[in-house]
Amino acid sequence: MRIVFAGTPEFAVPCLRAAAQRNEVVAVYTQPDRPAGRGRTLAPSPVKREALIRGIEVLQPESFKSPLSREALAALKPDLLVVVAYGLILPQAVLDIPTHGCWNVHASLLPRWRGAAPIQRAIQAGDAQTGVCLMQMEKGLDTGPVLLKQAIDIAADETGGKLHDRLAELGAQVLSDGLGLLRAGIRPVPQPQPVEGVTYAHKLDKAEARLDWSRPATELANTVRAFNPWPMAEAQLAGERVRLHGAVALPLAHGAAPGTILLTGRDGIDVASGEGALRIRVLQRDGGKAMTAADYLNGRRDLLAGA
Repeated sequence: MRIVFAGTPEFAVPCLRAAAQRNEVVAVYTQPDRPAGRGRTLAPSPVKREALIRGIEVLQPESFKSPLSREALAALKPDLLVVVAYGLILPQAVLDIPTHGCWNVHASLLPRWRGAAPIQRAIQAGDAQTGVCLMQMEKGLDTGPVLLKQAIDIAADETGGKLHDRLAELGAQVLSDGLGLLRAGIRPVPQPQPVEGVTYAHKLDKAEARLDWSRPATELANTVRAFNPWPMAEAQLAGERVRLHGAVALPLAHGAAPGTILLTGRDGIDVASGEGALRIRVLQRDGGKAMTAADYLNGRRDLLAGA
């Protein structure tokens, strides 16, 4: 087969490795180099770095609006275009180019969590399960029929970062299964997505990171997990802004105003919320490093019980 791969972030790298196992990837598409780091120098995407290591040709168009960009893809004579978190919208004229169309590896159990941030939104919503779908792409946003899928449980303490890594490897496995079938002449049967149960995973915004203490503690704890490592949940705690790396919800009855510190100790800092309390276990002060609640309290003796 002649496979063209399109992807950009770290999540897509295991899928690129899976697609390239038999040296069938003839080219890689990824987003143009972007400024990164303190010096804001142009940096290649993780997918570009992996492609260059493997000696695969890399193309980085700004879009596929021009006829020239589509002609360049057609000239590669692809049997299949595999798309994983590419970040560019593909028009129908592009989807029609490969012999077998375009496959997308998506990190959710479609139709739940279509869109940009399915991993984080699943945790934030308190979902017990998520997974990966191999989807036949069509013009709509993640609306295409599902070819293969695999589900996994979300651990009670799982962060967005940990789930991201697990789903990236699972995505590579599901893609490998699909490619194996196609090589054997067995085309996976497309299953239309159900009409019921559609939800959208909107792109993460740093403005969402500020916790509202009037919300239930379970919602706050889920947000802390979902937004780790980015954009990191933050809150006002005893007059200072802190980022929260680890916290759990407590079914604690109290009559305190939301945001009130109820109890402090080695196990954490319990803060009143609209329903229950949030126990902060790991946090970070501005300009500092992540630390346990116990270490934080060593620098905030005024918050210790009985101080």
